[in-house]
Amino acid sequence: MTLPALIQNHRKQVVETRLAKFYSIMNQAVLHSEIDNGPKEYWPDIGKGFEENEDGSSSGISIPEKWFNKYLKPYLKVNRVVTDKDVNYILIYFADGSLASFSTHAIIFYPEAKDYEKILKDEESGTYGTNYKGSGTKAFDFAFWASSDKPCAYHHKHKGIEPYKWCWNGTREMLLNAPDIGCKNGVTHEPAYCAALIQMNGWKVPKDYPFKF
Repeated sequence: MTLPALIQNHRKQVVETRLAKFYSIMNQAVLHSEIDNGPKEYWPDIGKGFEENEDGSSSGISIPEKWFNKYLKPYLKVNRVVTDKDVNYILIYFADGSLASFSTHAIIFYPEAKDYEKILKDEESGTYGTNYKGSGTKAFDFAFWASSDKPCAYHHKHKGIEPYKWCWNGTREMLLNAPDIGCKNGVTHEPAYCAALIQMNGWKVPKDYPFKF
């Protein structure tokens, strides 16, 4: 096997291992939290932004961080929690070198924490967003919608933290080829279904995976 192939294979294995570990520890934390905080279906959304004072000014208290500190942090081992005020995300740094960002209902997992700034920040414009080339290789979409009654959240309702499956019809074909968020090149939004595709394959990157690591 050539050196580039060895590097590619190693990166793929890191992604597989850390995705599976992240999914496991987060949902174990949800189960433990339910003992203290009641059924997850009654938890509020993660939220975004900062709490306001009576005069409408920001209190400086991050709503996602307050949610995380109550519902998940006591049941996890994390290195640190940071609020990125540019985008109102909280960043959870794990001991294995990975990172997860939380906001509203969305959770984006980065197997390598060092990739967070590279993916999220457009160096040319200085603006922030998620529709970048790293999605599906360096960043993976998850969501927490345990209490949602929205029709497209049926794969998330009554569940913990799951790979993003909004409006998914249950087929592998849709995970690969949905024109807006399928796990492929050229989608109109971002390849948000990639984590779900890898989960379907037992947390192993399938042979026909469209991206290289």
